[in-house]
Amino acid sequence: MKNKPFLQRLAFAASGLGAAWRRERSFRTQVWIAGLVGLVLVALRPAAPWWGVILLAVALVLVAELFNAAVESLIDHLHPDLHPEIRAVKDMAAGAVLVASLAAVAVAAALAVSWFGNEGT
Repeated sequence: MKNKPFLQRLAFAASGLGAAWRRERSFRTQVWIAGLVGLVLVALRPAAPWWGVILLAVALVLVAELFNAAVESLIDHLHPDLHPEIRAVKDMAAGAVLVASLAAVAVAAALAVSWFGNEGT
């Protein structure tokens, strides 16, 4: 992929997103949740900094899920047999998704406290 035209690199990235959507139920779930978060943001209309923080948190979860899916797919292809080290690597990748998700929930909780505690400021 090195030195390919920009539009071709975008096409590769879009292909990767499509593969994740087709293959990974967890990714599809996270995308739907991201859409719901977007609808909540539109309804609540929080201040601009909240938009940025929440969108970054949502993006972090999606990025972690994409990396988790890529790691699992590659490992399953290279070494389909069960092995304790492979399990540990997969568990660590899943742990990254969990950490990102917990951070996103913390951001949502902070918004809720700010919104409902201070009337949306």
